[in-house]
Amino acid sequence: MLLTIDVGNTETKLGCFEGEDLKQTWRVTTELRRTPDEYGVFFTQLFATSNIGVDAIDAVAIASVVPPLDPVLETACERFFGATPRFLKPESQDLMTIATETPSEVGADLVAAAVGGVHRFGAPLIVVSFGTATVFIAISDDARYLGVAIAPGIIVSISALIGKTAKLPQIALQAPAHAIGRNTTDALQSGIVYGFAGQTEAIVGRMRREMGVDAKVVATGGLAEIVAKQTPVVDAVDAHLSLVGLELFARKC
Repeated sequence: MLLTIDVGNTETKLGCFEGEDLKQTWRVTTELRRTPDEYGVFFTQLFATSNIGVDAIDAVAIASVVPPLDPVLETACERFFGATPRFLKPESQDLMTIATETPSEVGADLVAAAVGGVHRFGAPLIVVSFGTATVFIAISDDARYLGVAIAPGIIVSISALIGKTAKLPQIALQAPAHAIGRNTTDALQSGIVYGFAGQTEAIVGRMRREMGVDAKVVATGGLAEIVAKQTPVVDAVDAHLSLVGLELFARKC
């Protein structure tokens, strides 16, 4: 069984594959202070909730944008699974041509999502990743990674707004019944959900014009479904594109 790990700045996604089939996923907080042993025990406990033993893991593929955790996870995987993980490096992988000015600056998680997106939906494609940042990835008709647009993420935006204002409450992230909020909660939900939907429409429209093609749009990430339901420009939602891309990466290694 292959364990895929997408290490983000705030959350880490894990998925177990049997062949090409994604059997189980988890989403946990990225924690810099854990030791290799703590990560190993933590993963073991996660797997136990789905009746997966550590001896079932025979390969590990990782996309990480948190370099300090790389050696920690490597040691944990070797110690608990007996497998040395393969790290996806954008500048040296051969799954997709990176057509940006500096390929080494591209996040491994974004490359994994782009690869997974093309595998699932074909090219040309725009992948919108709703994570710590909201990232729009443009992929050409010949499956080249053209570049991205990066905006503050939904949770980051909410936290910044509420953290700077004394009277704004914590809110459930959902679409209100009306864009015109008649109470504080509805007003915040309207601004966040419909605001990000409008942002998605605007940036997708500009990217399509620059690409010269009506590229399909797929949303990914834990919050993708919330925004995607509010805009017609999103053609599909797949929360696990980065894990799919990592499975393809592991298969080619």
